[in-house]
Amino acid sequence: SNGSDPSPSSFILASIPGLEAAHFWMAIFLCSMYIVAVTGNCTVLFIVKTEPSLHAPMYFFLCMLAAIDLALSTSTVPRVLSFYWFNTKEISFGACLVQMFLIHSLSAIESSVLLAMAVDRYVAICHPLRHAAILTNAVTAKIGLVAMARGVVFFLPLPLLLLPLPFCKSRELSHSFCLHQDVMNLACTSTTASMVYGLIAILLVMGLDSILICLSYILILKAVLRLASWKERLKVFSTCIAHICVVLAFYVPLIGLSVVHRFGKDLAPLVHITMGNVYILVPTVLNPIIYGVRTKQIQRRILNLIHIRNN
Repeated sequence: SNGSDPSPSSFILASIPGLEAAHFWMAIFLCSMYIVAVTGNCTVLFIVKTEPSLHAPMYFFLCMLAAIDLALSTSTVPRVLSFYWFNTKEISFGACLVQMFLIHSLSAIESSVLLAMAVDRYVAICHPLRHAAILTNAVTAKIGLVAMARGVVFFLPLPLLLLPLPFCKSRELSHSFCLHQDVMNLACTSTTASMVYGLIAILLVMGLDSILICLSYILILKAVLRLASWKERLKVFSTCIAHICVVLAFYVPLIGLSVVHRFGKDLAPLVHITMGNVYILVPTVLNPIIYGVRTKQIQRRILNLIHIRNN
């Protein structure tokens, strides 16, 4: 584009060329996943709140995870559904920046909570006698506040760095919601500062968290392998399976989306939109299901609720 707009009024959300007629059914599928995510995460929050035996750091972290997933999906999916059902392709510049900040900051907070859960598993397995003294309710609350502050402080500059940039007349995004790199690529001037800061923020939050999570599990494996029998080893390590699955559900789509942004400029729009939706929806849907399947206390409470309702 030869022209630029220093203050664009809106951006145009991406649709899949040739599949406009299928938008209604795609929205039905996304809406179904969103309902599952909201129902599952609200159920986790309700069960942990009403079950005194679950008032422990591990489950408080799980509540934080559920609340983050609710906020993340609610900040994106309703707008995507509006696009697919009512063909509202445009999103205002301000709303786009707010949505972008929420997506990135909530993802950073979720990464911090996953790290805290890994530390909780490490302390519970490697220092079981000191677990209650180290991870008290007060410490758990402080960790949650630090995770929130960390996400806000690191990712608030992202939209602020984009505010003064002039944007090209072509305002078409490659996703059906706003992401930093996607919006940044539409600028008509140098975006080096924004690009470098975004990369630093990702490395210092998600990158550092992933390394520390791996380190926690290396130490856990060393402790588990020192146990006498394979039966004891499997029993102890099985307490980490749910967390490992949740970590993979979060980081695999994140890495996949980053690779698509970095190296997939020539890929079909379907790939970009699919990876974006996977990144937003898959963790929010899978997290409550994984913990519901792997945690006997949550299973028992859900079955009790179903039994009471049937009676």
